Amino acid sequence: MLDWNVTYAAIWRQRKEYLRPVHQIDPIQLDDLLGIDRQKQLLSQNTERFLSGKPANNALLWGSRGTGKSSLIKALLNAYKSEGLRLIEVDKHDLVYLPEIVDDIRELTQRFIIYCDDLSFESGDSHYKSLKSVLEGSVELPPENVLVYASSNRRHLLPELMKDNLDSHLVDREVHYSDTVEEKTSLSDRFGLSLGFYPQTAQIYLDIIDRFFPDAEDNREKLHKAALDFAHQRASKSGRTAKQFYNAFMGFSFD
Repeated sequence: MLDWNVTYAAIWRQRKEYLRPVHQIDPIQLDDLLGIDRQKQLLSQNTERFLSGKPANNALLWGSRGTGKSSLIKALLNAYKSEGLRLIEVDKHDLVYLPEIVDDIRELTQRFIIYCDDLSFESGDSHYKSLKSVLEGSVELPPENVLVYASSNRRHLLPELMKDNLDSHLVDREVHYSDTVEEKTSLSDRFGLSLGFYPQTAQIYLDIIDRFFPDAEDNREKLHKAALDFAHQRASKSGRTAKQFYNAFMGFSFD
């Protein structure tokens, strides 16, 4: 059993079926995340309610790749770990173990975020059924000290196909969706807080670049040109691209 007084995060390891404590936590801070102020505010408020024992929602962070979804969840841990927040990362393929993981922590005094990164399911995938029971409970209420925060590129977590809408119909001018559509949206509906993340502007991208290169003031124009060229090659002006540019050009002279 982990000592959660000194362990702030852990990762579920399927093969050995145990929680491995994380000793080197990503140090990212909320102030490091640019261009997502509304998302930061709403998820921080939800987390603060959770920590104070008030009702709070499970959260789904969905949208464009590299826009800060996962980074925001990790930054929240750094912001609130001193107040009793803990994080357990579980891969989507290991969700079948989620009820057992939750059973081991439901009586603890700490507050736990179950973190599922890049969560999505294909048609016929049944892994999400274990997640449903943790989100809303079964015959037993969900634990008060556990929430699920998930990130995904899909708003509804499951693939949405045109043919799924063919059986939808109008009744008294109201749309009644097909059973397939209802099933696919029912999972995402269990997340009371849904936050969209959208492609970042070129200016936000350059602002992030400036955070990574604070000492390049005399060569800012050349730095920005190199950073934009780098982004164009990857067809993405995101925080992730900015970090990749930093990894490639840190220490490089832009004279």
